[in-house]
Amino acid sequence: MKNNSYMLKNYMILAEKFADEDDIDRALVFYNKAYQMKEGRRNIELLLDMAVFYDELGKEQLAIEKFQEVIDINPEDARAYYGLAMTFDNDMQYDEAIKLYKKAIALDDKYDRAYFFLANAYDETGEKEKAITCYKKVNELNPEDYWAYVNLGVIYEEQNQDLLAKEATEKALEIEPSHYKALFNMGVIHKKLGNIEESKLYYNRSIEEEPHYPFSYLNLGVLFIEEKEYKKAIEVFEHGIDNNPDAATLFYNRACCYAQLKEPEVALRDIIKALEIYPELLEFMKSDKELISIRALEGYKMLFD
Repeated sequence: MKNNSYMLKNYMILAEKFADEDDIDRALVFYNKAYQMKEGRRNIELLLDMAVFYDELGKEQLAIEKFQEVIDINPEDARAYYGLAMTFDNDMQYDEAIKLYKKAIALDDKYDRAYFFLANAYDETGEKEKAITCYKKVNELNPEDYWAYVNLGVIYEEQNQDLLAKEATEKALEIEPSHYKALFNMGVIHKKLGNIEESKLYYNRSIEEEPHYPFSYLNLGVLFIEEKEYKKAIEVFEHGIDNNPDAATLFYNRACCYAQLKEPEVALRDIIKALEIYPELLEFMKSDKELISIRALEGYKMLFD
C-alpha cells in the first residue's frame, strides 16, 4: 500500500510538471496512470486536478464527469460544485451555473471565487441587484479584489448611479493604480458627471497604460468632436489607428472629422477602410448626418449599389 501511494503521488507530480510545461499529451499519460490505480479513483485532489485540466482543454464532458466523481465521493466538497458551475458558466448556461455556485457557497460561505462568478452570472442574466450584492460580498471577504470593484462600478454606471460607480472604481484604482480598464471606466464616469477635462485625463492615462485598447482613443476623440476640435480628434484617432489598425470605429470617426473639415476625399478613404474591416457599418452610415458632405462623391454612391 505504501508503494502504491508513492507511485500515485509520483504520477500526479509528473502530470502537473508536464501540464506546467504545456506538454499536454505527456501530462494526460500520467494523469491517466494515476487515475487507473485503485487509490487514484478515490483521490479527490487527483480528480479535481484532472477536471480542471480537462476544462482548460475544452473537454467539457470529461471535466463534468470528474467533478461529479468528486461529488459522489464527498457530496460536501464545495470545490466540485464550483468547478461544475464554471463548466456551465463557460457554456452560457447561467441558470444551471447559478444553482451550482449557490450550492458551493452553501457549503463554504467564505468561497469568494464562487461569489465572484455568481455575481457575473447574475449580471449576465440581468439580475443586477443580486450581482451587486455578490460583488460586495467578494470585497467583504477579499478587500483587495480589483475586478470585483471594477465590475461593481460598471453595473452602477449602467444604472446611472454614477457617484457609486465613481466610488467603486476609485477603490479599484487604489488597488491597481495603473490598470487601463479602471482608468478607462473613470473616463466614462467623469464624462457623465460633466467633468470633461478629468475625463480626458483618465482616457489619456488609460492609453499610456494600454495603447492597444481602441475604446480609450474612441471616447477621447469623441470628446474633442463634441467640442468641434476636429483636428485634435483626428490626432487622437491617428494615434489609435497606429496601435489598433483593425479598429473600424477609429477609421469611421476620423472620416466624420474629415467630413466636417470639408475634406470629403480623405473622409471617403477612411470610410472604405472602415467597411473593409467591419462591413456591418454600412447600415449605420446611411443615416449618419456627419457624412452629408461626402454623399455626392461617386465613390460614396457606389458603396450603396
